[in-house]
Amino acid sequence: MKHLTTVAFLCAALPAMAEDSLSVALDWTPNTNHVGLYVAQAKGWFEEAGLTVEILPYTDTSSGTLVASGVAEFGILSAIGFHSQRAAGADMTAVMAVVQHETGRLVFNGERTDIQRPADLDGMTYAGFGSAWENALISSIIRNDGGEGSFETVTLGTSAYEALANGSVDFTLEVSTWEGVNSVLLERPQRAFRYADYGVPDQHTTFLGANGSWLDANPELAASFVQAAQRGYRFAVENPQAAADILIAETAGMLSNPKLVRASMDALIEGGYFQDPGEPVGLIDADMIGDITEFLFTAKVLRGEDGHPLANKPDVSGWFTNQYLLR
Repeated sequence: MKHLTTVAFLCAALPAMAEDSLSVALDWTPNTNHVGLYVAQAKGWFEEAGLTVEILPYTDTSSGTLVASGVAEFGILSAIGFHSQRAAGADMTAVMAVVQHETGRLVFNGERTDIQRPADLDGMTYAGFGSAWENALISSIIRNDGGEGSFETVTLGTSAYEALANGSVDFTLEVSTWEGVNSVLLERPQRAFRYADYGVPDQHTTFLGANGSWLDANPELAASFVQAAQRGYRFAVENPQAAADILIAETAGMLSNPKLVRASMDALIEGGYFQDPGEPVGLIDADMIGDITEFLFTAKVLRGEDGHPLANKPDVSGWFTNQYLLR
């Protein structure tokens, strides 16, 4: 998708004034992780507050790079990408947790009888995506189950799911609320291992992040945008199927499988991924950030500007903030 979609956002806490322009970059093609933005677009909430926001479609340049360089003020950021870029000095701050808990799973064909536990994966073939995180994650899961943590990797990207289905690889990673839901719709039986069951800390898998310098200079605009996005996601929590319909309509044919969108929304809400009980939508948990940072640092995934693993665990207290959220 190469064209730009213009959307308008509202923050009810601030009065409508002359329009200010912002942009938010997507981390992938439109999907249910982005639903709050599209709900706000359709409802016209941000426009009433005087904000015009351009949604920048996914390209070969990551959303994190667009945010850190100032091309976009905001972006939807994968957690591992955010931690990796922030460790290397990228100028960005997480301002909202879009997804509260780990949605990733290590998956394999459900009819396999030779895979009963992670240790059984030693020596098997993994269909991967080319990141250092994957090796650290999978080897830790296997070792924490008593295995050696050795496996073969073929980098296939999104072709991994077809490779798994046709048996040319033994296992891969997927997002349970999207690819996992799709496997059910395609009647491809799978079984999965949850990362947290094998010693890998839970984490927010997706953030709304902002350029740090821009945040410092524009706190009121930041609050306006973040609270509007928060409102959109809160609507999705309370009205998942209505939000799914809005996402489908607002993306103008980019989402070709409405059943997948609706089932994904159900999975996100039923699994409590958008909101923890008793907490506002979007709240970032400092302990979760600290725990996953410890894991990534120990695994030498976090690298500095020189490309070498960080010698000291970073202080991540300034990497995120909840100050722009409505509490």
